[in-house]
Amino acid sequence: MSSILSFLVFFAIVLAVASSGAMFKPGPWYQRLEKPSWTPPNWAFPVVWSALYVMIAIAGWRVYEAAGLVALPFLAFGIQLVLNAAWSALFFGLKRPAVAFADVLALWIAVAVNALLFYPIDAIAGLLMIPYLMWVTAAACLNFSVWRRNPGAFRAAAEAG
Repeated sequence: MSSILSFLVFFAIVLAVASSGAMFKPGPWYQRLEKPSWTPPNWAFPVVWSALYVMIAIAGWRVYEAAGLVALPFLAFGIQLVLNAAWSALFFGLKRPAVAFADVLALWIAVAVNALLFYPIDAIAGLLMIPYLMWVTAAACLNFSVWRRNPGAFRAAAEAG
């Protein structure tokens, strides 16, 4: 596979994950929740996630170009993408912050493992995963804080179906 084609494949895979997150938007329900003072502004989320998704695609592509489809690093890559895609559905779609928090903790581990597995193959690829890990750390803290500050909101949403 040519280098350009392989990059486009990685970009398409990551774009599919990004699109799945876009299916579950925060909406008025989320706007009404009590959030910590350090919550990023709404405009920051698509900007940061867009940059991160490009870095994730480049990281995967670089490792593929350097070593092919190495089983363990790409297993971690796939797991973190699945967990990433699931979070919006769990938090915004199902309004299940406890389950979403478990997901984001697993995502954090998967991203950290992925970065550690990418680094020996291509150091730049491993380093490209660090901003993602930092953002997932912030997302986990925000998920936990919103969940703990709004227990009634989630019960009411769950009961409403």
